[in-house]
Amino acid sequence: MSGRPVPCSPAEIGSLFLFEKLSPEQLGRLCAEGRVERFEPGPVYAEGEPATCFYVMVEGTVVLSRRVGTDDVEVIRSSQRGVYSGAMQAYLGDRERQVYNNSMRVTEPTRFFVLPADTFAAIMQEWFPMAVHLLEGLFFGSKNAQQVIGQRERLLALGSLSAGLTHELNNPAAAAVRATATLRERVAKMRHKLAVISSGPYPRESLASLIDIQERTAERVGKAPVLGPLEAADREDALTDWLDDHGITEGWRLAPTFVQAGLDVDWLEQVAAAVDEDILPGAIGWLNYTVETELLMDEIADSTTRISHLVDAAKQYSQLDRAPFRTVDVHELLDSTLLMLSGKIGPQIKVVKEYDRSLPEIPAYPAELNQVWTNLIDNAVSAINSAGGEGTLTVRTAAVHDRLLVEFRDTGVGIPREIRGRIFDPFFTTKPVGEGTGLGLDISWRIVVNKHHGSLQVESEPGDTRFQVLLPLTAAVDDDTNEESV
Repeated sequence: MSGRPVPCSPAEIGSLFLFEKLSPEQLGRLCAEGRVERFEPGPVYAEGEPATCFYVMVEGTVVLSRRVGTDDVEVIRSSQRGVYSGAMQAYLGDRERQVYNNSMRVTEPTRFFVLPADTFAAIMQEWFPMAVHLLEGLFFGSKNAQQVIGQRERLLALGSLSAGLTHELNNPAAAAVRATATLRERVAKMRHKLAVISSGPYPRESLASLIDIQERTAERVGKAPVLGPLEAADREDALTDWLDDHGITEGWRLAPTFVQAGLDVDWLEQVAAAVDEDILPGAIGWLNYTVETELLMDEIADSTTRISHLVDAAKQYSQLDRAPFRTVDVHELLDSTLLMLSGKIGPQIKVVKEYDRSLPEIPAYPAELNQVWTNLIDNAVSAINSAGGEGTLTVRTAAVHDRLLVEFRDTGVGIPREIRGRIFDPFFTTKPVGEGTGLGLDISWRIVVNKHHGSLQVESEPGDTRFQVLLPLTAAVDDDTNEESV
């Protein structure tokens, strides 16, 4: 939007704090190469447009806003003469993408001194060469430092996650190794038992019946019901009595395996009816090995499936094989992060998921959102540990108007009111030296607010702290993380 040109007075321009140290010649050049424009109430420029001008307010009222989802959220309102905005980094030239990082409007007739971006850059480099070098170093140094610090923070998180993942993988892997060794032993005994039975004076029909029973027993193992402790104990007692009554030694040892496989007295009666009495003990022993091998194979399958799920969760968390920006289900991201951090969370902290599964997928950078979840969950765990080590972490999702809410609620010590306003500051931490960088919440804020145009806020009192992430449902995200200035 263009304003109405009005005369430019070097004296008036020189009264603005930004130009008060300039010489009359310099003020004259500003008025000659720049201009003063009067704007009626309304927009001056919009966020994301090419930054073509540098604006300094002479008089009036200016409002700066940032786009959050479909809304423009006011960040600054000022009537102070000399406040400035627009092409703030024009002196960087094409080394940095020159767009307006905010939207500006005026609420009353307002005059601006307007300097074209290329003129502003040329004057800065000519009049203040040392300052320009310092500003360039500050800008790029800060940007590089943020990248390096962000990488360091991610590496620290990765180290913690790797330790947790190693622990989680070790349990099913060790179970699979143990089950495999036991399975090898049982199969060897089964072969021996089969050799004994087959070498005996048993009719071919009896052996065929025994093979048929073995097949049906294996099928039954796969369909075994899950019994309660009391029901399982009663069934074990009944099986033990039946085995003892039929001359089967060590029936008390066989009974728990048969119960786990879903076998009962009626099933053993069918076995007894299908084979001769003299073959029954050997048949029962052989079927016991059959049941054990099936149960061991199920255990191996469960363990390897668990390992596969953990690997899938690690891939989901890291997003290594996914596009950096895509439409995602936040619940998948939350589940993968909770699984990756389960070792760190520990059994003493109860995790409650209150998900609204009807929420739509949203456009986002999932790997970076996983980093946000990691930081917020890590802080919640630390707060609960500081409160005694036992507590509840509740992860909730919900729709709030046109945004998606992800809330992390913990029953930890809470955040004191006097430091609540500083927790998002870089390098601010309440953790002991060596346990925190003070960058987790700062990085999280940048990812949520700057990169996703969302919001990150906190409500806290002892025993009830809630970090709330609000993300646009359909907002366009961008990776421009420059700060707005006035």
